[in-house]
Order: sequence, then structure tokens, then C-alpha cells
Amino acid sequence: MANYHMLSKELQERIQEDRENHWRNPHAFSDENIVRRHMDHDQANLWRSAFVRDTEKIMHIPYYNRYSDKTQVFSFYQNDDISRRALHVQLVSRIARNIGNVLGLNENLIEAISLGHDIGHTPFGHAGERILSELYRQQTGRYFNHNVHSVRVLDGIIHRNISLQTLDGVLCHNGELELQEYAPCEMSTFVEYDEKVEKCYVDESYIGRLTPCTLEGCVMRICDIIAYLGKDRQDAMRLGLVAKEAFSGGAIGVTNGEIINNLIVNLIENSYGKPYLKMDEEYFQALRQAKTENYEMIYNNKQLNDLYEGQIRPMFGELYEELLRQAKAHDKNGILYRHHMNYVRENNWYDAAEYAAYEATEPNQIVVDYLASMTDDYFIALYHYLFPKGKHDVKFTGYFD
Repeated sequence: MANYHMLSKELQERIQEDRENHWRNPHAFSDENIVRRHMDHDQANLWRSAFVRDTEKIMHIPYYNRYSDKTQVFSFYQNDDISRRALHVQLVSRIARNIGNVLGLNENLIEAISLGHDIGHTPFGHAGERILSELYRQQTGRYFNHNVHSVRVLDGIIHRNISLQTLDGVLCHNGELELQEYAPCEMSTFVEYDEKVEKCYVDESYIGRLTPCTLEGCVMRICDIIAYLGKDRQDAMRLGLVAKEAFSGGAIGVTNGEIINNLIVNLIENSYGKPYLKMDEEYFQALRQAKTENYEMIYNNKQLNDLYEGQIRPMFGELYEELLRQAKAHDKNGILYRHHMNYVRENNWYDAAEYAAYEATEPNQIVVDYLASMTDDYFIALYHYLFPKGKHDVKFTGYFD
């Protein structure tokens, strides 16, 4: 029997009364305070408000299409019922907007952050991210993290004048780090933001200290965890990798539906009208325990990780080496220029000087930009195109296996 919690009668009555009195949350981020690099562009109007513009810009960036074939957790299965990253960002958006609506926050800002937060993710999920970071680190001493690369896509590769508030929410979303309480930091300029981004490249521990500058960013950050925690379990059970009985449950429940509902309820119960988000200790510990169980039974699955290490890692290494050779040689006939540099130029608002500046980017960064942009299928196809006699391949578990 499923166990779905409800808001207390007292809070429900308070929220209903506040709505009847047209209460506005003083901690919500106001559209009027939006900050862009180019404030003379993208003025809000009645049919496209400030953060609606950010959402639409993100959805129309060509890399947004590639969410549909990027691994969420399970890379090696041909199964249309298993989550891809496209579904994940939609689930995050839906859950976060549910919370934001009840708390009286800026739902359009929440949606923009949610839909953009993983646009810089690599193929093959967190295994691909880890491998690419190691290759980049060996060459440059710098770190690759998908949340940092997401803002690079939105602000550095495809120029769309995305707001500071959306970019910061994307940067600070790190869904691997849970907190019992989330409170926004003070930040209002791109100078501060740019310093924040650069620190992530050079200080391995800094990313763990990131805090969003809006309460909306805090909502999206916890909802990233809420969205994947139960859904990854659901996918794992569907693939027969783990049984429902293997999970302990606790205050938040076991199933995807229970986890989503019960964490939403507890967050609202503890956060309504407050300048922070908070959950009860019992719920927080249950969340941490659920994450630990997911790591033990799903994310550290030996069968899956052996495939990543045995096939995907060497494929990444060979592709990185060849693409870096092309970048250093400025090989205009090579695949890097024909399928990445030209793609960036054609899908941008660059003038000649801006494109020349991107072309002069450090070669390792250009290689990382290209590799991180790929879908799983694109990555595999490129490997076989460049190395037709390559000894590595990916064998999928098919629909009828």
C-alpha cells in the first residue's frame, strides 16, 4: 500500500487564505530585477516576460535537441521506457514548478533553470563526465563538470544573452550534493558570476560549495535529486537489475511516486513564507539513505561500470587524441571543423570577430566542447567513422533479448 503524505490542515488553510488575500512572497525573485550581459536587448513584454524569454531561448538552442539521446543512467539498453536526459529535465521542471507555485516563487525562472541545467552533459551520463574530466585534467590541469559546461554552452558557445539568474541556477544545481537546508547567497553582477565559474575549473572542491543566488535556484537544485531518486529506481526495476524489496524506504517511501510526493510535502511544510528551503531531519536522513542505496545497487553496478571502463573509456581516449590533433593543426577539412566549428558558427549570433575569438580558444577546450555536445549514438558513430578498424564497440541489450 502506497503511503502518500499530506500538508497539515493548518498550513493548507493558511495558504488558501493567503491566496484569497493575493499574498505575494517577498522572497520570490522579481522579473524587474533580471540582469543580462546586454541589458539593451531582450526587453520583456506582455507575451514574453523576462524568464519566459530565457526558457524559449534554451529550448531553441540546437543542443537542446540532443537531450533526447543522452544517457540518464542506463546506457546500454535499447528500451524506449528507460529515461533519457530529455525526460529528466522535464521531470525536474514539473516537480520544481509544483513547489514554486505553492511557495509563491517565480515559476518562469524555475522552468528556465530546470530545462537548461543539463544541456552541457556528456554522452554516457556521469561515467562520460568522469572520463572526459580526467582526459581534460591530464592535458590542462583543469576540471570538467557538466553543470559548469552547461553554462558554457548557454553563455560561451551559443550566445543568447541568457540572464545571470538562470545561468547561476544552472551552475549551482549540483544534484549530487544534498543539504537539509538551502538558502540563496548574495550575488548580483556578472563579475561575481564569472569568478564563480572560473573557480570551478581550477579548484576541485569549490563545486561542492556552490550556492544559488535565488530561492528559485535552490528549489531546482533539490528537485534535481527528487526527480532522479525514484525514477532511477523505477528504471532499474524495469530492467530487472534490482527488486523493489531491496530498498529500505523510511520517511520518504520507496516508489517514485511516494518519494516525489512526500519530499514535496515536507519541503513546503517547512519552507512556506521562509527565505530558505528546509526539510525535517527524518526526511533528510531518509533522502540520504535512499541516495546511498541507489549508489550501491544502481550507479555502482559492476556490470554497467565494466562496460564503461572496458569500451567507453578507450573510445573517449582515442577520439580526444585525434580531435586534439585536428584542433592544434587547424585542420579545416577535419571532422572537428566540419561538424563542430561550423555548427557553432551557423547556430550563433557571432560576428566575424566573435567567431574568430572562439576559433582561437585553447584546443583542449574546443575538443571538450565537441565531445560533451554529443549524444550517445553520435559518439559511437564518430568513433567508427574515424576508426573504422577500431577494436572497441558498444553492444546493446536489445528489445527482445
